[in-house]
Amino acid sequence: MARKIPATVVTGFLGAGKTSLIRHLIESAGGRRLAFVINEFGELGMDREIIRGCGLQDCKDEDIVELANGCICCTVADDFLPTVTRLLDRPDPPDHIVIETSGLALPKPLVQAFNWPEVKARVTVDGVIAVVDSAAVASGRFADDPEKVAAQRAADPNLDHDNPLEEVFEDQVACADLVVLNKSDLVDAAGAADAKRLVAAALGRGVKTVSAAHGRIDAAVLLGLAAAAEDDLANRPSHHDAAGGEHDHDDFESFALELEPVADPAALEARLIQAVEAHDILRIKGFLDVPGRPRRHVVQGVGARFQRYYDRDWQTNEARRSAVVIIGRKGLDRAAIAAMIGAEG
Repeated sequence: MARKIPATVVTGFLGAGKTSLIRHLIESAGGRRLAFVINEFGELGMDREIIRGCGLQDCKDEDIVELANGCICCTVADDFLPTVTRLLDRPDPPDHIVIETSGLALPKPLVQAFNWPEVKARVTVDGVIAVVDSAAVASGRFADDPEKVAAQRAADPNLDHDNPLEEVFEDQVACADLVVLNKSDLVDAAGAADAKRLVAAALGRGVKTVSAAHGRIDAAVLLGLAAAAEDDLANRPSHHDAAGGEHDHDDFESFALELEPVADPAALEARLIQAVEAHDILRIKGFLDVPGRPRRHVVQGVGARFQRYYDRDWQTNEARRSAVVIIGRKGLDRAAIAAMIGAEG
């Protein structure tokens, strides 16, 4: 029997650093032929474009497939399985498939899909990697009262939560074979300890955690876990098990805004921070056209924490544009946010 091709599922909440981790994974692949399936909650295809902009020889367009028809955990049969089958049927199939879920996806339904007859004999889940924003978790971003929640969870491990952010976070961590405590450079020793404690409470089983900054974890650590996660579903509890894995994402929404060329990215960043502070925005990401600069400018924000950088030259066959995706709780005032940012609604 031919060897099953391993697949790694990279999960993690909005802005945890999944795409940064994948970019570093490409850099440290060590000659492996990797293929990527990228799923996003947003309209711009940002994550695929950021990976394509890595500028590496091993970063080929045909090896990066974007699924943009909704969260991957909800479109398994329609989108995900046909995509994986096409990768497996290529004359030169990849050595390893890496799947980046959207920040709001639940990984367990995706892992279950690897038991479908179309792929079961040909591919296995080498491991589920949960990327965690250490600073966000340490600040209790995913729990209204972290101490109270921890005590309630100890008394009732099947507890459901009113906070949908926390449910998504816990489902992602509980399915993991390795947890990357990312953005470790943004927390002190006490914050790092708090993040690790809250992750351990969500895990409930012996899973390794590693710390990282900017997603810098080598392929030797991330790949080759040999977890066969599709055969270990009973040890990966989900808040949605009782519903047969059915769920929705009605608590969240996203929309894109077109901007004029941005002469002063720092001033735009200040306006974005003001919008985050005034509205229930979780994540902002986009590309900017800075006049007089040959390179594309990337802007990304998690809460009020932003980073900006130039990633690659604008291509001669593409239109220079400025646009951002806004992701947040349901009910965002789109017109007010657009006005604050200075964008076209």
